[in-house]
Amino acid sequence: MFFDSKRRSSQLVSAFLLFTLALLLMAFRPGARAQAPDITTKLSGFDSYMEQVLKDWNTPGIGVGIVVNDKLVFAKGYGYRDYEKKLPFTPATLCQIASNSKLFTAVSAGMLVEEGKLTWDNDQLNNNVTLRDMLSHRTGVTRHDSIWFKSPFTRKELFEKLKYLEPQQPMRETFLYNNLMYAAAGSIIELKSGKTWEQFVRERIFTPLDMNTTTFTISDMTQHPDHGVPYKEKRDSFELYKIPYYEDTEGVAPAGAIISNIDELSYWLIALMNDGKYDGKQVLPANVLKATLQPAIGLPNTLGESQGFWELLNPAYGMGRQTAAYRGHLMTFHGGDLPGFHSQVSFLPNDKIGVIVLVISDHSAPLYNIVSYNVYERLLGMDQTPWSQRRLQQRLAGKKAGTEARAKAGADRILNTKPSHALADYAGDYENAAYGILKIASKPDALQFSFHEFQFPMSHFHYDRFDTPDDEQYGKFSLNFRTNPQGDIDSAVISLDQAEVVFTRKPDTLAPALLEKLAGVYVTPTKVKFEVLYQPGAGLSLAFPGGPPVKLIPIKGLKFRTPQFADNIYEFVMENGKVTALKERDPSGEFDFSRQ
Repeated sequence: MFFDSKRRSSQLVSAFLLFTLALLLMAFRPGARAQAPDITTKLSGFDSYMEQVLKDWNTPGIGVGIVVNDKLVFAKGYGYRDYEKKLPFTPATLCQIASNSKLFTAVSAGMLVEEGKLTWDNDQLNNNVTLRDMLSHRTGVTRHDSIWFKSPFTRKELFEKLKYLEPQQPMRETFLYNNLMYAAAGSIIELKSGKTWEQFVRERIFTPLDMNTTTFTISDMTQHPDHGVPYKEKRDSFELYKIPYYEDTEGVAPAGAIISNIDELSYWLIALMNDGKYDGKQVLPANVLKATLQPAIGLPNTLGESQGFWELLNPAYGMGRQTAAYRGHLMTFHGGDLPGFHSQVSFLPNDKIGVIVLVISDHSAPLYNIVSYNVYERLLGMDQTPWSQRRLQQRLAGKKAGTEARAKAGADRILNTKPSHALADYAGDYENAAYGILKIASKPDALQFSFHEFQFPMSHFHYDRFDTPDDEQYGKFSLNFRTNPQGDIDSAVISLDQAEVVFTRKPDTLAPALLEKLAGVYVTPTKVKFEVLYQPGAGLSLAFPGGPPVKLIPIKGLKFRTPQFADNIYEFVMENGKVTALKERDPSGEFDFSRQ
């Protein structure tokens, strides 16, 4: 069929208008990559800069996204998402964003504040600690990351461990970063919303922001065809090697479990930069975003005071993000770090510019700051600060110093010493209320160390100190075993996080039927009667006439001690299955108490 020229012309005009309209709709969709000519000009040379950064830093891959106003104007991957297979890093490459999850948690809590189910500054959580304190790292309780790192603890179990953590500083006076407080905040969200933290974040944030690929678990991440692979650089060389994914994030998920990419993080950033609006809808409450931005505690000018780098000035932490002045421009930002993956999400509120940087490999973590600062300086028309050169010099100096330091390890070892006990005597389970169980097993010529998912052999260093091998990724653990006044091994001390942690040897577990059999009336040599009481779940206690019961703490077998005196031992005597007496021993002698 043929058409006359006038009709064909009309059809061509209509088709052109429809095509133009489609392009306009795409350009104005939030998150569309509409790279404006001025952005292209300002980013001239950026690709070459990034290629040099990858080379200088021996970095597998980096993703960069730039948001201006309410659009993703630049999104590009550099290097590889899988260095071994040489698969390219793309804007769709999924990576763990680690602590950039924290602002999602703070905003989620804020939604419940808006609904009247929580308050930022109440005194109901624990007399003094408020939700704002927890989310701004000003509780005075330090990190204690070894409690959750590579541990089996659930979120509920971690929440219950908070009561064992003593403050290191007065409340609201010092910034002490604490992932466990964010895990606790996630538990509070679950209690107040009736949904898991994951369900709440997905329903209230991910779904309305079209973050459909963003997820929480490595199993979900690796099912996606475009995902990052974690790498690390050897300590004493520049060889890159693949490391396992860090998967034990369930317990502290509200502190760092989210997995996303440049494309979908741009939707989140657009909402943050536009008072919670995305695609014409109010997705995040503006008042909540304002509250998270408000400084809650000041941070020191560490870079300026220690290194003379004053570009970043007067940082402060709000809730789930920091603020600072970067060369006179207000900036809000947060970093995120897990083995092999590092991230930063930031923006300049007054300039309406935002930057997302995702980095693969641990030694390259500083690059999320370096690249972000470079982008801002380019877009603001500033001269470029030599951040990469500065930090690269520090990195190489630190790497060299670490190699030299490891070569001197063990210089304080005292030769020709022996353990105070046979190796089998050190074997057992040792417990700390906050950190959990440390297991020591005995092998023919060595001890075996087991803590959370860490499994290492141990060798004798000197006296009662034993060390694990110096692991390439995690270094070494050094244990000092301690004895009680009777000379028995009763505890182990390890330096973890910010202090020494004492693990107390767990006693043999006695059956309730046996404990019940030990209870009864006993008589002293002076004919004074007293009782040994048994209470299910609480164990045994001594009850002398006129005094309160004194708890008996199991040691080994039928030996017990009191909380007050480690050198005061009570041992039950059994003959032919019957309890006949109770012996009390202290440094001055032994007394026999017959059973009535």
